[in-house]
Amino acid sequence: MELYFLGTNAGLPTTQRNVTSVALRMLEERRCSWLFDCGEATQHQILHSPLKLNRLEKIFITHMHGDHVFGLPGLLSSRASQEGTSPLTVYGPQGLKAFLEVTLSATQSRIEFGLEIVEHSGGLIFEDKQIKVEAAALEHRIESYGYRITEKDRPGSLNMELLQEWGVRPGPEYGKLKGGESITANGRTITSGEVLGPPKRGRIVTILGDTRPTSGIHPLAEGADMLVHESTFTREFADLAQKYYHSTAEQAANAAKKAGVGELILTHFSSRYKDYEQLQPLLEEARAIFPNTQLAVEHQSYPIRSAQDREKE
Repeated sequence: MELYFLGTNAGLPTTQRNVTSVALRMLEERRCSWLFDCGEATQHQILHSPLKLNRLEKIFITHMHGDHVFGLPGLLSSRASQEGTSPLTVYGPQGLKAFLEVTLSATQSRIEFGLEIVEHSGGLIFEDKQIKVEAAALEHRIESYGYRITEKDRPGSLNMELLQEWGVRPGPEYGKLKGGESITANGRTITSGEVLGPPKRGRIVTILGDTRPTSGIHPLAEGADMLVHESTFTREFADLAQKYYHSTAEQAANAAKKAGVGELILTHFSSRYKDYEQLQPLLEEARAIFPNTQLAVEHQSYPIRSAQDREKE
C-alpha cells in the first residue's frame, strides 16, 4: 500500500507541478488503485506513471473546485476508449453527479463500463472485508471532505519453522491455516492458533481536502499511519490562508502532532512557490513541530508503513 502523487499544486498548474490528484496503490492487497481528486491533466500525468486506468477501482473527490475535478470527465472517457471494462465508482459531495452527467452527455462520451456516482455527506461511505472508508466535513469555501481509509487487521505470520518440523510443506494448507481453519497432516491435527502469530494491525491513511484548521480534522487523522494535509502557504501568509480557507505548513504540523499520526505529507502548494527549493521553508516550518514530515513530490511513491514497521527502522 502506497501513495503516488500525480498533482501537488493549488489552484493553477505551473511548469513544475500539476493540480491536485493522488493515487492510493494497493496492488498486493486488492490488485487495484484508488484515486483521490482528479485535477485537470491528471490522465496525462498517469501516462508518465506506473498507474493503469483499467486497474482503477474507485475515485474519491474531496470538493467540487475545478482544480480537483476538471480532469475527471476526460479520465473517464479515456478509460472507456482504452476498453476498460471493470466497474468504477466515483464518490464525492453534492453536485458531482450533475457535473459528470451533463459533461459526459454534452460531449457524447460513451462510458460502457459500469459507472456508479455516489454523492455523500460524510460518515461511512464504503466497507468490505478488507477496508473501510469514512468521510467528514472540513472547513473550506464550499463543501469539502477528508477521507479516512482503514485497512482491516490482517492475519499474523505463520510459524514456518514449526510447520516444517511437523512436515507441512507450502501449499493450500498454509492458506487454510491463515484463514483460521485447522488441518490434518501426518496424522496430526494442527489448529491455526498453534502456528499463527498475532494479527497485524491494519494501516490507516487520511487524505484531506482543502481546509482551514478545524476540529473535524482530528477524528479523521487520529492515529493514522500517514496524513496528507494541504499546506498552501508558510506562516508568513497565515492571514491569506485564513481568508481563502486554506492552511499553513505550521498548521498542518500542529494537526499531525495533535492526532498522533505516523507520517505527515504536505501538498497543495501555492503557485508562488515555483520549484522544490522554494518549498523548503514549508518543510522546515512543519518539521520544527512534527519532524516526520515530507513534501509531496509528483511521480514519487510514499509507502504507508504501520507503526510496527516504523519501529523496526
